Amino acid sequence: MKYVITIFLLLICSCGFAQENITISGQLYDGETEETMPFANVALHGFDDNILLTGAITDDNGRFEILEIPLGKYRLYFSFLGYTTTERTLVADGLNTIFDLGKIELAPSAEALTEVEVVGKQETTNSDLNKKTLNLNNTIAQSGGSVLDAMKTMPGVAFDQDGKVILRGSDKVVVLIDGKQSSLTGFGNQKGLANIPASNIEKIEIINNPSAKYDANGFAGIVNIIYKKEKQTGFNGDVGLSFGLGALGKRKEDTQTDLGSFSVNPKLIPSLNLNYKTGKLNYFMQSEFIVQEALPNNEFTTRNYDDGRTIISQVPENRKQFRTIVNGGIDWEIDGNNSLTISGLYDREKHIDTAQVAFIDLNSDSRNRFYTWEESEVTRYINVAANYKHNFPQVGHTLTTNVQYTQGLEDETYSLNDSSAVRIGRDKTNILAIENTTSFSSDYVRPLKNGRMELGAKARIRRLPVDYTITPGQNSIIYPNLGIFSDWGENLYAGYVNYVLEKEKYDVEAGLRAEQTNVFYDLDPINIYYPNNDAYDYFELFPSMRFSYKLNGNNKLSAFYNRRIDRPGEPELRVFPKYDDPELLKVGNPYLRPQFTDAFEIAHKYSWDSGSLFSAVYHRIIKDQYMRIFSIDDSNPDYQIVNRIYQNTGRATNSGIELLFSQDFGSKVQFSTSFNGYENTIDPFLGTLLFPFERSFTIKESSDTTWDAKLSGEFKFGSDLTAQLTAVYFADRNIPQGKQLARASVDLGFKKTFLKNKGELTLSATDLFNRFGIRQQINGEGFTARYENLYETQVVRLGTKIRF
Repeated sequence: MKYVITIFLLLICSCGFAQENITISGQLYDGETEETMPFANVALHGFDDNILLTGAITDDNGRFEILEIPLGKYRLYFSFLGYTTTERTLVADGLNTIFDLGKIELAPSAEALTEVEVVGKQETTNSDLNKKTLNLNNTIAQSGGSVLDAMKTMPGVAFDQDGKVILRGSDKVVVLIDGKQSSLTGFGNQKGLANIPASNIEKIEIINNPSAKYDANGFAGIVNIIYKKEKQTGFNGDVGLSFGLGALGKRKEDTQTDLGSFSVNPKLIPSLNLNYKTGKLNYFMQSEFIVQEALPNNEFTTRNYDDGRTIISQVPENRKQFRTIVNGGIDWEIDGNNSLTISGLYDREKHIDTAQVAFIDLNSDSRNRFYTWEESEVTRYINVAANYKHNFPQVGHTLTTNVQYTQGLEDETYSLNDSSAVRIGRDKTNILAIENTTSFSSDYVRPLKNGRMELGAKARIRRLPVDYTITPGQNSIIYPNLGIFSDWGENLYAGYVNYVLEKEKYDVEAGLRAEQTNVFYDLDPINIYYPNNDAYDYFELFPSMRFSYKLNGNNKLSAFYNRRIDRPGEPELRVFPKYDDPELLKVGNPYLRPQFTDAFEIAHKYSWDSGSLFSAVYHRIIKDQYMRIFSIDDSNPDYQIVNRIYQNTGRATNSGIELLFSQDFGSKVQFSTSFNGYENTIDPFLGTLLFPFERSFTIKESSDTTWDAKLSGEFKFGSDLTAQLTAVYFADRNIPQGKQLARASVDLGFKKTFLKNKGELTLSATDLFNRFGIRQQINGEGFTARYENLYETQVVRLGTKIRF
């Protein structure tokens, strides 16, 4: 027990908590005539000392607004000459940013009115029990990297063997940009986080228990990436430049090839952000350019077969990358009640991966096969959106309509050259996939005296046709008769209602989302592995509920329930194999079905002046989960291939506890720590694989308890120099058919400001000891495997940015 406590205190993470403000509004009436009361007085006092803090005068319609009020407990006094002063008590405690006191009547006599208490609570923020927020200005140790690098320090966050974010033990995470899904980050499960530069991002939010207004997919939670946008009038912006070196050392020696794996990889990242605000218009643009060498994957696999053979291989993705990202638009305040934002994002990347892959028999110390391969890929994402917002006279009473079109292009070519004793041949494949998505949504919010009401509707149409071109060589290893095309589509129609009831001692949030989904997946008729096209539709209800009870001013307890869905997207369904490792093939399954999850959580928050302690206990039940299954294809008499095929695998549960502690020691030192311990239980399951021939597979029952721990400390040396140290540890954990081994990382960074805080210079180093690579033990049928992805995690960056 002492050991666990020691690790908990030493190896944990950071997530800054920021104070946000509220807006108070209402309308004053004459209690007898029912006429509005212009030029009446509204005074806001502290509750404990009754000292006047601020106030307002009602307008011609008797309305008032008080803006930028911090969280707290207040007394409100409403007065007018010849009328009795009326008092309200207001507790702003963490649920709404905007609330309306509604109709307030003043009596034209001395008779006192009965006191009415109104509870106003802020929208769930980083300091509440439902959302955690990372301000990227505070990620010094990961400065200059991607959003994925920055998220490494967030509580409850881990990463799997494919670089996907794991929240509380699951990779079923939805990624939003400014609250919307796009092709860049995926409409189903996540993608693209490693390719989004952190320098243009203001903050990252993690929502573990989303309300009904969010799409129902992503049972592990939602990651919302919020871009920076200047609010100052006039012309302003910043220019930056970052230079880095990655993969400074090799954790494991390369197998014997002429190329090996890249190391000491140079990275050059210039950026330019511009903003011009004048009158009713605001123009904004963020841009970044990436030129680099990288090692995004470096996969060592040692396979031990039951017949005694032991084969080792290494697949390094030696990458040369060129990327351009531009995000911009215009905000137009049409009048005081109407505004329009038109924005667009363009992201184009080209990379060339090269590798030489030797498959070596360790028993005879001989090289069986030797591939030289090259992958040339172009990806492009275009996102165009128009967002219209109407503000009704009542503050916080809004109607928002959004129209969005997004396109994602993937043009990927693999060239394989095998020159070995087993086979001499050249193969080439090309996949061209263009995803087109159009969505329409509308959201209505009406503040109430004791909460708010939210209503909304959404329609989304997605199409993703894929063209597959094969140029087979002599003795081709490419599976025949796959066909040359597939076509996938999904139509989704949704509506939701969400209601918030707020009281001084408790609050309730309850919602219901209804979604109708139609899906089809059409294959080339010559495909011999999956004889039938697939099409299905389903209607589902997704309730969500939260009950919070305020024990006292410093303690709050919440209980949550959510039902959510994870739908397989086209990449999980795709029938065309990925040939980066010709003998460990990744392939989809066009017959996959969605998985459903019921999630329960109890969370507690204790706050004090210089810190806070957050704790949560959660339990999730997953039905029809899907994952990759390792299985031998022994149809080739010369050598065996291991397929990694997506399959539905039955029921699983995930239960755990999360702790987050933060403490300021004066103004110079800040510490944050987190601990996430959980148990993954996988029920036994017997299923059937269809590719490349029909055979059964078995998932054995397994249960494993594991944990993550993180520590972050920030130290200020004077007014212009700050240092940050981050340590991360992920313990061993069970995965389907095996175990993922423990790994750790230590990051260090420095930031110095100059030019009166308009300029900054950063020096950062991630994974100082080069220990964050992924290692797995796999127990398949007829073989065991040790998988090690020792990709580029150790990067040193020097960057500068100047604001103007």
